Amino acid sequence: MIVCDQKSTLYSLVAKTITSEVIEKKIITIDPIKGIIVSVYSEQSPEFSLIYQEAKKARALVEYPDHIWLFAAFGDVHIHAREDVSGLHLYKEDFQSVTDASYNGGLLFACDMPNNPVAPIDDETYLAKYRLSMRVPFALLPYAGIGPKTSPLSFLVPYKAYMGHSVGDLFFTDSPSLDLALERYRQQYVSFHCEDPDILERHKNESDHFARRPIQAEFEATRFALKLIEKYELKGKLCHYSSGDGLELIVEAKKRGLDVETEVTPQHLYFSEEEILALDDKMRQTQFQMNPPIRNRYNRELLLKALSEGHIDYLATDHAPHSPAEKLKGMSGLTGLDSFGAFTTWLMLTKNIDPKIIAKVAAENPGEFYNRFHRAWLKDSPYQKVQGLGLGKIEKGYSASFTLLDTTQPQSISKEFLKTKALDNPFLYQTFPGSVFRIYFNGREL
Repeated sequence: MIVCDQKSTLYSLVAKTITSEVIEKKIITIDPIKGIIVSVYSEQSPEFSLIYQEAKKARALVEYPDHIWLFAAFGDVHIHAREDVSGLHLYKEDFQSVTDASYNGGLLFACDMPNNPVAPIDDETYLAKYRLSMRVPFALLPYAGIGPKTSPLSFLVPYKAYMGHSVGDLFFTDSPSLDLALERYRQQYVSFHCEDPDILERHKNESDHFARRPIQAEFEATRFALKLIEKYELKGKLCHYSSGDGLELIVEAKKRGLDVETEVTPQHLYFSEEEILALDDKMRQTQFQMNPPIRNRYNRELLLKALSEGHIDYLATDHAPHSPAEKLKGMSGLTGLDSFGAFTTWLMLTKNIDPKIIAKVAAENPGEFYNRFHRAWLKDSPYQKVQGLGLGKIEKGYSASFTLLDTTQPQSISKEFLKTKALDNPFLYQTFPGSVFRIYFNGREL
């Protein structure tokens, strides 16, 4: 049922609503002018019926059937949007194409990695990159990069440290240099790309990408990253994690009270090394190349188990577009924004992952990650886009931003479906059981 006069100041949504705590039908009243949630009531509350009737009478009601599931806005804490002040990588992607691909995948905000030609490593370069993103209607927060000679910014931002050589020039070639640099970043929010540089160096001449970047490199880098997080009291995050056995180290560290979180990508949860090596077309194999590599079935199953048990904090794409020619040459990086929302339906409907966990790893935790910086300096910044208390919560005062999924309408991932400039996706020709139905940002349907 849709009974809504678009001129209404306030309007209400009624939908099956998914949070990390509960799944139930709720009525959510929204102020589209302020862009915030005014009230939220469950179907069991006495207020539900009253607000429902008032909204219907005022022609300010949008009611969705039960196969449409409403989440707080999905967000991705790990993307590579490619745009910076140099403009050198605009042929790969830019902030507008990232916005289009994100909306296509049900994502309304993202955090952008710093390995650009002009890396954001100080106040000036960071704000220069941030200002570029202001031309698009998308909440995008850059990471600042950590290098051997960098220092923290004068305001609170997330940082990224590349422990070994990856794509770009912002990385460390040995562990002592990283240790020395992080001494300056005590108590900061630091995300780690966990691959040990010494192990990568020893294996650089192996026959294929899987052998050149062995799982041992991630496991040993994880040990070292956890030591650094403890030593410098960091708020740590381990990116695009792929080692199932390494997760045991992280879970144990959390039990000890270490402040560490973990990302996992859709591609590490879906594909396996065995499936990729079985492809007849060797050139097609390069289309799945990323750092760290997709691992074997054993590790994939451990990652899925960890997700189902609540040990994963973020579902993050590591969206890293390249041109078709670059991918054919073996450049590492996969895209993933376009397919994000549809992929979550595979997790819930095919792999039986609790939708409440998806609410946690795709909406609430990413929202809280973004909100840390929103509250610290973005809220009073002239560059602010998100209204209210921030993202990720379906609660009074938060941004009225939502991702709605249709659990009955399958989505096939085709080149025609994609909005990324790369026109590629690891899930090309896959069909997921559900799809992105609608998105709202700051109370406005997009």
